[in-house]
Amino acid sequence: MSGSVQEIRLVPGEVDLATLRCIYQSKVTLTLADEARAAIARAHETVDAIVASGKVVYGINTGFGKLAQTQIPSARLAELQRNLVLSHSVGLGDLLPDNVVRLVVATKIISLARGHSGVRIELIEALLALFNAGVMPCIPEKGSVGASGDLAPLAHMSLMLLGEGQVRVDGELIPATEGLARVGLQPIVLGPKEGLALLNGTQVSNALALRGLFEAENLFAAGLMAGALSLEAIKGSVKPYDARIHEARGQVGQINVAAAVSSLLSGSEILGSHTNCGRVQDPYSIRCVPQVMGACLDNLTHAARVLQIEANAASDNPLVFSDSGDVISGGNFHAEPVAFAADILALAIAEIGAISERRLALLLDTGLSGLPPFLVNDGGVNSGFMIAQVTAAALASENKSLAHPGSVDSLPTSANQEDHVSMATYAARRLGSMCFNTAAVVGIEAMTAAQGIDFHRPLQSSPTLEQEMSRIRENVAFLDHDRLLAPDIESMRLWASASAWPESLTALLPSQRKTVN
Repeated sequence: MSGSVQEIRLVPGEVDLATLRCIYQSKVTLTLADEARAAIARAHETVDAIVASGKVVYGINTGFGKLAQTQIPSARLAELQRNLVLSHSVGLGDLLPDNVVRLVVATKIISLARGHSGVRIELIEALLALFNAGVMPCIPEKGSVGASGDLAPLAHMSLMLLGEGQVRVDGELIPATEGLARVGLQPIVLGPKEGLALLNGTQVSNALALRGLFEAENLFAAGLMAGALSLEAIKGSVKPYDARIHEARGQVGQINVAAAVSSLLSGSEILGSHTNCGRVQDPYSIRCVPQVMGACLDNLTHAARVLQIEANAASDNPLVFSDSGDVISGGNFHAEPVAFAADILALAIAEIGAISERRLALLLDTGLSGLPPFLVNDGGVNSGFMIAQVTAAALASENKSLAHPGSVDSLPTSANQEDHVSMATYAARRLGSMCFNTAAVVGIEAMTAAQGIDFHRPLQSSPTLEQEMSRIRENVAFLDHDRLLAPDIESMRLWASASAWPESLTALLPSQRKTVN
């Protein structure tokens, strides 16, 4: 530890989701495990030996893509690598935020340090020094199809090593040369294969997908909390959460969600007040929370496993195998696994919001909820939460379009050499907008459910839910008459995006488990 900044030791191939989440959530410093250095050195020696021998090997002394048959003289290899970075820096759009960039740089370090890329240890140490000093590359969000890796965004990441363009330090844009100077570096002259190793890889699409995963985990927990509050508000039945029902089906996520929601409701006076009310069945948005949210959890878990593997992967090309001296050209840069994982996450994020919006609509329907229309007294003069539900409906509907899979799209590039692409970078990037939308939907549901519970006073909910009610009321007051609700909705969107949830919920989340199965 250095002050309040956590130090993380990277063991390439063994970095877990909890570590990646820590890198995403806060500023940390990184060190590289000593055992990785020998593998890095051996791979670099293999590349040096090939250059010295004059043997023609793709990516080391040839052109790239459609120009792979063009041999490059040894005297021009440094020019080749520099030109590669400059020519591929064609991204545009908003710059990726620092939390995503931290993941990009950290996972690029992990990938290079696997010992299959052939780069010098000095290159990796430069990335570590810049990361630890908070010098962030400026990476535009658009311009990658996720085929030969995230070529354009990774080229922008690499510009800082050359002293080209700008970097960002604590939100301020400064020249890259100044950023290098802050860590005592001069612009780097890239060696054979180093530019290609930096540009090939799935680190940008994977970092964006990891952001989607971590934010979706927060929303999943918030969605279960909001659902439990809504069940209490409508005095719904807890019988559909009986463990025997879920064991009879056997779906793991469903079983775990039912148990978690039951835990949230344990000790509720409201629940005990209507034991013999004769209510047989609640609408599916209440009754089928284990089935729907359990399936979402299973999707989160699968995506998490794929993204953790990819964060540790050697995904550039060609790969160096120093034990045999072979340099083999393949396609690990193709980001199809990330694209699929991102699409799976999109389905889960959309469904968390979709079922939440339906519970919200249920709360406002006095015929189904038994609560005052639109959850406000003096209805007619007051509209209550009527139009807040319209906002939620708009956002849930927008997510339906955004959930269309990116992985089914492909547009050939590089004169048809790259004739099938993954579109992983877009597939992962759009998860940010979807998480924003779903956070707002779930937040609106939660504040509406809290309003419904307050109509049941002096009855108390469970201790866990009452604690959450207090958190909500710190941000949003009881709605006794119409007022400006937009600030309340924004406060509740932030509530749904938070990561402080009871252990019964966080224990379900892939990045907070000890293992991801």
